Amino acid sequence: MIAPLVQSFYHAATNTWTHVVADPESNAAAIIDPVMDFDPASGRVWSEQAAIVLAVVRERGLRVDWILETHAHADHLTSAEWLKRRLAGNGHATAPRTGPSTSLRTGIGAGITDVQRHFRDVFALEPDFPVDGSQFDRLFADDEHFAIGGLQARAIATPGHTSDGISYLIGDAVFVGDTLFAPHGGTGRCDFPGADAATQYRSIQRLYALPDSTRVFLCHDYPPAGAQPVAGTTIGAQKAGNIQLRSDTTEDEYVAFRHKRDATLAVPRLLYASLQVNIRAGRLPPADLAGRIFLRLPLRDEA
Repeated sequence: MIAPLVQSFYHAATNTWTHVVADPESNAAAIIDPVMDFDPASGRVWSEQAAIVLAVVRERGLRVDWILETHAHADHLTSAEWLKRRLAGNGHATAPRTGPSTSLRTGIGAGITDVQRHFRDVFALEPDFPVDGSQFDRLFADDEHFAIGGLQARAIATPGHTSDGISYLIGDAVFVGDTLFAPHGGTGRCDFPGADAATQYRSIQRLYALPDSTRVFLCHDYPPAGAQPVAGTTIGAQKAGNIQLRSDTTEDEYVAFRHKRDATLAVPRLLYASLQVNIRAGRLPPADLAGRIFLRLPLRDEA
């Protein structure tokens, strides 16, 4: 088995990890969970974090074949579309592209269609908004195999945090999205639309069935004051020390804990903005006739 080379990039504003996964023999690569900078107070969207990732890809001479999302994130905007337009087939484009690359593909779990249907209605999106996942190039089914150069990769459906959650097992490394945090952080919340704590428990059991030495790369870390964020751990460390779900935690214990815990959690700060962009694979909503772009904010009148 070829072990992938993994370089991780932390976005402190959203506590998000982006990973560049490369085949050491061919320089083929994938970018997992990339981030776009966004300030909700001003409405400003910019590409500082994505540009850092792009610069490293170019410096290392990588050929990016895939931009992979572990789910439609509710806490940051994806930069998948921005990166896709700047990465040519050989990974060395120097100017923005006006159309999609013929070799670089975006991918997400097939459950994205359920997420799109739900949030199309929540946001009252344009009538012709597609809910078939066609904004992405590939919708991965559970246990679907694909390649990154000589690296063998497998999509593992891990719903529970969201209905579209998917993990990517690439060589000896698994990229788990929000299903697992570092052992000190526990697991992802299960109170979003389509989420379910029992389903997440079973998804995590699938991950815990992997060899203990399997490297686990995280989408988020929320370190305590004075500590550095953690990009990765192992399956063995999760089973032994995850503060919310160890190998001996029962499903009933976990579900009861998650329900109690999730009832105390606030709505993510960038929830509405993130989902309107991320269900479009990183494209912004269409501009109006004056060229203006708007995000929608559903209100609940409880006065």
